[in-house]
Amino acid sequence: MSAVAEILSELESLRLIDPHSHINPHSASSDTLADILGYHYYTELSHSAGLPRELIEESGIGPREKVALLVPSLSAIENTAQYSWLLEMCQVFFGFEESRIDESNWEALYDSSERTMQAQDWELTVLEKSGLDQVYLTNDFDDPLEGFDTHLYVPCLRTDDLVFQLQKQETRDRLTKASGVTAKDTGSMRRALGALFDHFVANNAAACAISLPPDFAPQKIADQRADVVLNKVSGNLPLDDAEQQDLSCFVFWSLAEQCAERQLPFDLMIGVNRRVYESGVYQGQDLYDKRVSLIQYRQLFNAFPQVIFPTSVLSETSGQELVSYAWIFPNVVPNGHWWYSNIPVFIEQDCRSRLQAVPRTKQIGYYSDMYKLEFALPKFAMYRRILAKVLATDFVGDRGWSVEQAVDLGRQILRGNVETIFSK
Repeated sequence: MSAVAEILSELESLRLIDPHSHINPHSASSDTLADILGYHYYTELSHSAGLPRELIEESGIGPREKVALLVPSLSAIENTAQYSWLLEMCQVFFGFEESRIDESNWEALYDSSERTMQAQDWELTVLEKSGLDQVYLTNDFDDPLEGFDTHLYVPCLRTDDLVFQLQKQETRDRLTKASGVTAKDTGSMRRALGALFDHFVANNAAACAISLPPDFAPQKIADQRADVVLNKVSGNLPLDDAEQQDLSCFVFWSLAEQCAERQLPFDLMIGVNRRVYESGVYQGQDLYDKRVSLIQYRQLFNAFPQVIFPTSVLSETSGQELVSYAWIFPNVVPNGHWWYSNIPVFIEQDCRSRLQAVPRTKQIGYYSDMYKLEFALPKFAMYRRILAKVLATDFVGDRGWSVEQAVDLGRQILRGNVETIFSK
């Protein structure tokens, strides 16, 4: 057996914690094949291949009709990594035995998959077949966190709206309702944020998290300046660009202070521009911008040495920069392979550079970013195959490591570091 096969066999037996997803814990698994094909990767790729958005997003269309609409586009995307996920899911979960999904076989696949997914224990079956012990969520700041097992589906406090949408009355009303505090100045804002953190920490939260535009540069804002802006916001007065920036920076910095106090990691997903392709399908409009630089976060990383910042970036240039920051800063942790970087060629390059340059104790190998549980299996399988190849080539082959040493490193990257970095 080759070193790659030996390492992969060991990594495939490892049970996992998924440290970032968009799972709805009240409806974690899929009900029909439409839930799987409705994932934004397939709708945006189908649209890119020529299927009109108006058809993809036609209102009132049923799940079977949705799949019938999307299947003809699959032939145009069967070269993609995303198609390979779809095929692997159908083969493993639904017993699909053919090598492609097309007009001749999709209806039989739809029927058999629907019968399988209607089983009462389907969610638990998916978790078991995927080898998942825990799945971390992405929770709105005002999520009541009720009605699900927070030790299986672990909450994470998502804060984009607080940082970038607080000038909206709707956001402030949500904050008041969730926290019991009307935030009109710096003191009341800190109390409101503290109440949110109390709620999340009491419900087993693993982290605070945010996605960030490429032009954001966090800095500490003096309370006097922040009070002026918060007073204007509470009075429904418009903010100019500088005041909006001050507001966002103050809230963001206050979140970092809460993370420091609660010993929570602060997940940063840096560099996404929203609504670049305004005519794109739902969730298929945003793109990265390589003009972002982690130098914009130097004040943050220096000011909060006690906060761990698991950091995700999108561009190749940012990936190399993240390696250098993780090389130097003890509190900067490379985190997964986000979004447009989540295809094998980019994963392998990033994985190789991180393993060669960053301490083994501070790398989080992968997260699924999934919306439905079924996607964990093919996504983590893709990463495990790449990781096994890199370990076998760069460590067993080039450096003379034993297979056992390489497997131990792989386990730490895949699971061990998730437990230590996100532990209380």
